[in-house]
Amino acid sequence: MKEQGIMSGETAGDKGRKWLKINLQVPLRAVESVSDLLAVISGAGVEVRPHEGATSEVSAFFAVEPQDGGDADTATAAILALVRDEVGGMLALYDLPAPELTHELLDDQDWATSWQQFFKPFEIVPGLVIKPSWESYRPAPDQQVLEMDPGMAFGTGQHASTRMALALVTDTCRTYRPASVLDVGTGTGILALGAALFGADRILAIDNDPEAVRVATATVRANRLRERIRVSAEDLAAVQGPFALICANIVHNVLVDMAPDFRRLLAPGGRIVLAGLLRGEQERNIGRIYSALGLRPVHSLQHEEWAALLLLDTSR
Repeated sequence: MKEQGIMSGETAGDKGRKWLKINLQVPLRAVESVSDLLAVISGAGVEVRPHEGATSEVSAFFAVEPQDGGDADTATAAILALVRDEVGGMLALYDLPAPELTHELLDDQDWATSWQQFFKPFEIVPGLVIKPSWESYRPAPDQQVLEMDPGMAFGTGQHASTRMALALVTDTCRTYRPASVLDVGTGTGILALGAALFGADRILAIDNDPEAVRVATATVRANRLRERIRVSAEDLAAVQGPFALICANIVHNVLVDMAPDFRRLLAPGGRIVLAGLLRGEQERNIGRIYSALGLRPVHSLQHEEWAALLLLDTSR
């Protein structure tokens, strides 16, 4: 797994600022979810180091800017408490204990010139290249280009489950050309953006995290796709369908809970892409639960411990 971006250009290099680096060891099956969560709540970025044994070291960077006469120690304590609560809640979904945190306070540096050199355009799935805003890239005739800067953008696209979900979404849009798409738990908006670039006409991207909604909205705007993608904090239960394609890269238990809503919102003969699943029992259990609703798995991708599924409505 490649290291992710340190921070976004809009937060880089502010004078007088310090940075809090928080380190934690995360079990492999939860690395993607935890790193994506930390990227969103930090507003900056994360590093994921190659795993040793059953865990990977994840590091998150937070700007420390004392407010109203406070000091750096008070601001640091507040950030550490937030990370403990948020990561603890995320790991509870995997029946895992909260990890021990270590941290260090770093002096500000001119990040804008020191870290941008590490981020170059790369082909995340066949035919789709992600590039940072400061790089130029001339695509091949069969390539689409998505502009996403490090931090939250690169905190998702390099993970196995995101790559597999994106591969299934873009392949489906190439061949099926869905008129309407619902992206649930959109995060950075990468699945919605990929769907738009490969032929989907109308896309609703929802997330219950206001920061994710802000970031996805900004990325949609940067890629000039506002006419085709609407980003919203709308609750899934309030969404009105039907949608020809529904995609979600979340976690197993949440995908189980969402199955009835996905059934309700899917158009006859529609497709569903599900990712964030562990290979083996989680993958099989999702297949059983969705098959009982008339949504049959027709294709799967696996990489290391992760799996992603494409399901087809066979009930109508």
